Amino acid sequence: MNHTTESGAVPLLNRLRRFPDVEAANLQAWDATDSLLLDAADGFLPEDGNVTVIGDRYGALTLSLARTRSAARPLGAPGSAEAATPGLVRVHQDLVTGEKALRNNAASLGIDGFVQLPLGPSLLSGARLVVMQLPRTLAELEEAADAVARYAEPDVVLLAGGRIKHMSLGMNNVLARCFEDVEPQLARQKSRVLVARTPKVPSGPLPYPIVDENAELGITVCAHGAVFSGTKLDIGTRFLLTFLPKMASASHAVDLGCGTGILAAMYARSHPDAQVTATDRSAAAVASATCTAQANGLSGRIKILQDDAMESLPEASAGLILLNPPFHLGASVHAGAGIKLFEAAARVLEPGGELWTVFNSHLPYLPALERLVGRTMVQGRNTKFTVARSISRGRN
Repeated sequence: MNHTTESGAVPLLNRLRRFPDVEAANLQAWDATDSLLLDAADGFLPEDGNVTVIGDRYGALTLSLARTRSAARPLGAPGSAEAATPGLVRVHQDLVTGEKALRNNAASLGIDGFVQLPLGPSLLSGARLVVMQLPRTLAELEEAADAVARYAEPDVVLLAGGRIKHMSLGMNNVLARCFEDVEPQLARQKSRVLVARTPKVPSGPLPYPIVDENAELGITVCAHGAVFSGTKLDIGTRFLLTFLPKMASASHAVDLGCGTGILAAMYARSHPDAQVTATDRSAAAVASATCTAQANGLSGRIKILQDDAMESLPEASAGLILLNPPFHLGASVHAGAGIKLFEAAARVLEPGGELWTVFNSHLPYLPALERLVGRTMVQGRNTKFTVARSISRGRN
């Protein structure tokens, strides 16, 4: 079946939206890999309906499989965390924006029959087919593949698909550490599916989070597979931290897009009277930052929150926001991710509060910061990055 077409109806995939994630004319809610994975899944659908999806971006895989399986309606609302039952497609998405987009698309299309769950036994126990969009990093793939091998059925089939330009032989090697049989399929429309069978059930502890001591900073850093830069100190954060002594002493500071929580931990340690919120849209980042705070004895000082651009924080509730914004949306380079976070900072900062941002110098962020937040001054530049301080003018 070609899942990009439907008889007598607008194609399902073409009706999907990315909202509440950034939307633009050059960004769509599905790609050729989704279509290829769905076609591949047609040949492996188990009779008992035990299908799990990992890494669905905006619902293309989950909703198509739920409709194909004619899944039973869950007792709760679409996507609610009811116990999984046969025929109910289980899905794990790392990003809260992806979770919300899936629910929005489900409501718009009138499709239910799925449940959203964390990566772990509840997601994978009993699963005989796992359909996965390949992640960008080998670490994220390793954590997911280990979970499938550890918790799914012995006869499980894992279909892992991606765009060829983003795939590597390292991905085959990661899967081969978790499965006896890994077979690449023929490519189509610049996408390819890897079929993995016969899991090597792990007997040791979970491979993630990784916990490392950072001698440069004097703190312990924890990282799950999906977190940018792992336990390493990325060079943008390192540059921003050199300005820590110049940052305002705020009663409430926010590490926006916290990743492993390094900025939150460093600010909390240097400002013992401050309450710090570390927030990220990634579940893996939230779990990592929680572990980092605990490992450094800062659990009582740092509140960890999975959120989309601080939407649950009150207006004018923070005196300082620290931000190392992403400049990718999935595999696409796009300034929209940073702009969305600048808009959020403008709402959450109190008048006179400070936003400290580090970004690649070629990005046109300075005018946007001036327009959206307030008076913006460059605090420093090196060969790659700019650090800017913006003073909130408050909301009109």
